[in-house]
Amino acid sequence: MATGHPAVSAAGARVLRAGGNAFDAAVAAGFASAVAEPALTSLGGGGFLLARTAESESVLFDFFVDTPGRGLDLARLEPHFLPVTVHFPGSEQIFNVGLGSVAVPGTLKGLLHVHGRLGRLSLEAVVEPAVTLAREGVPLTGKQAYFLSLLDPIFSLTPRSRATFPCNDRPPVEGQELRNPDLARFLEQLPRGGAASLYGGPLAEAVDREMREGDGVLTRHDLAAYEVIERDPLEQPYREFRVLTNPPPSFGGSLLALSLELLTGVELRELGFQSGEHLTLIAAVQAEVEKLREAGVMEPRQLTPGGRGGARQRIRVAGGGTTHIAVADAEGNVASMTNSDGEGSGYVVPDTGIMLNNMLGEDDLHPDGFHASAPGERVASMMSPCIVAGEDGVVLALGSGGSKRIRSAILQVLSHVLDFGVPLQEAVDAPRLHWDGERLHAEPGLASETLRTLRRRWPVHTWTQRDVYFGGVQAVAPSRDGASDPRRGGGVERVE
Repeated sequence: MATGHPAVSAAGARVLRAGGNAFDAAVAAGFASAVAEPALTSLGGGGFLLARTAESESVLFDFFVDTPGRGLDLARLEPHFLPVTVHFPGSEQIFNVGLGSVAVPGTLKGLLHVHGRLGRLSLEAVVEPAVTLAREGVPLTGKQAYFLSLLDPIFSLTPRSRATFPCNDRPPVEGQELRNPDLARFLEQLPRGGAASLYGGPLAEAVDREMREGDGVLTRHDLAAYEVIERDPLEQPYREFRVLTNPPPSFGGSLLALSLELLTGVELRELGFQSGEHLTLIAAVQAEVEKLREAGVMEPRQLTPGGRGGARQRIRVAGGGTTHIAVADAEGNVASMTNSDGEGSGYVVPDTGIMLNNMLGEDDLHPDGFHASAPGERVASMMSPCIVAGEDGVVLALGSGGSKRIRSAILQVLSHVLDFGVPLQEAVDAPRLHWDGERLHAEPGLASETLRTLRRRWPVHTWTQRDVYFGGVQAVAPSRDGASDPRRGGGVERVE
């Protein structure tokens, strides 16, 4: 299994060794990541798990966030909304936080739902590794310390968030112990209380009360009404493979499928791996998909025959806090799960150590404007967990964090592996590109001639370091290999 943190991979591997299957391990890792990767995920966020069982059943568990506001007169509410600028080394991005940025969380209910549907071990056994991490502590990796430093304006926003996370006069440092005793206690009682621990009862009442006092939108009625949705995955043919990913209403998987559709028919092997011609084509696909998205084309089936041909001609001429967990077990079960808390809202649920999300404050998830959707609607997402199937079964499971960079990161790794046969870790490590709508961002490590070729087409900003900005791909090739993204400081565990 591959995850964004060595301790998270170890937690999942521990469950596999105890006789659990891939879904037990994914759920255990999901709980553990809420402890070890607080800047990237939380039980108060949302996500998706794409499952492929040993019997070849494929299902997408959608536990992403809903729009809140049930029982409120939203026209009379001015939500508490605070813009925060996050300064990456080579770029900036504005996120909105505060009580008005919180959507209805789904991760906790989603993990419990997947466990009940496909898991084998007891819930006590599955949450125990996370309980141990939260109670005894887990050392911050260099990457996790960096992420918390980036998000310090959010994690230090309230007295409760400052008391829960390492926010003080000194920045977090590698090796610093990260403990969350409130979360440990919450997880210990979870097998007895289940989803009601957050979605009903005294906790839901406390959240509702504080939201009303602080101009938030989330209500106890929203929490009580939340449901996990099981969907058929979106299936996109690519070369001799089938790529399964996240279907509508989320648009990350659809845009990834659109990218793969545009690459179909182009013989990339002839261009040379990471040559100027190869990366010019990859960058052109990113730019073309963004152009199509702005025109309202969000998936391959919306392309008219003429539009498909025109788009392919144009790419030939032109020649975002989230974490991912990928698990494959010996029985043939595969899980690909992406979870996110956004960047966090700054609001921590009383006595739980759980920071709620800021999904209402991410502009890429709300093209029609903030707070424009009615309560109870599932928010669309860029998250795109993938499973690639061939004639003999699953050949690859992967996904990424990275906000707007998710689909560009996954596209590049998929192409590296499926088109060029690049070893999995090498494919994940390779320098990446991202088109932001105005210029092309390039990681260091590309050849000078390649950069010169790219600059003939676009303005290019070359970063001085490899960075979390370009995503965090975690991937496994069942019975063969696993790869963890060094941009996120992750880890791979193999259980014999």
